[in-house]
Amino acid sequence: MLQFGMPTLIENKTLEDNISLCKELGLKFIELNMNFPEYQVEQLENTDRLLKLADEAGIYFTIHLDENLNIADFNSLVTGAYLETVQSSIAVMKKLLPLRDKYGDSTQPLTLNMHMHHGIYITLPDKKVQMYDRDFDTYMKSFATFRTLVSEWIGEDDILVVVENTDGFRDYEKKSIEYLLESPKFGLTWDIGHSKAIGEKDVPYILEHRDRLVHFHIHDGSENPPKNHLALGDGEIDLQDRLSLAESRNARCVLETKTIEALRKSVKWLGDKGRMS
Repeated sequence: MLQFGMPTLIENKTLEDNISLCKELGLKFIELNMNFPEYQVEQLENTDRLLKLADEAGIYFTIHLDENLNIADFNSLVTGAYLETVQSSIAVMKKLLPLRDKYGDSTQPLTLNMHMHHGIYITLPDKKVQMYDRDFDTYMKSFATFRTLVSEWIGEDDILVVVENTDGFRDYEKKSIEYLLESPKFGLTWDIGHSKAIGEKDVPYILEHRDRLVHFHIHDGSENPPKNHLALGDGEIDLQDRLSLAESRNARCVLETKTIEALRKSVKWLGDKGRMS
């Protein structure tokens, strides 16, 4: 049976509120979102509190790294801060692994989800030039450093950094992702709503690397008009097909709606379809 969890919801003011909803809905885990001020690394490093609250509720945690994370920024001070954030987040995850073993599926690595930062672009009269494409060698040196450091920081622990699709992978990003996936410490997240809203243009690339899929963001969506983060059943996605792929990959699934109402509706949809007991 698939393991379903929930995102950090903005309507919930505290971690306790999120945990209470997670337990009520029978979900297994919460993906702590580092875009929120209350889930910055300094707060997450209070692992005694996290362990106590999760243990009382019988759940565990994954982490969604800050969407602004940019490990290839040309400013080394900026890059250094983001690398330090990843290192500290991995250290937190190591302390949270026992929760996964107790309340989750120990065959599923614990994940830190990350977005690819597109970098800036320069607008010319006839086109836009992505700076990471223009200075690709510099860009890739940053990813070489990142891959080496992440592998060292994770060591032998059952943790993966997983790369999520958003609004379409750029060609230079595909090359850097290929490079990251050469390491067993990296995997892929398929956000099925994001890919639907942009006409599924990332799907061939994702399916080409399906053997590295370990994490899913599950929500409904549509192409025209482009929408995502809808409750399951409110969009156009072949959800059963996507869930079957997730199941075949033994992947963990976050029900990534943005409201409590949509999350409740999605849990009910899964129950009606026999996907949740």
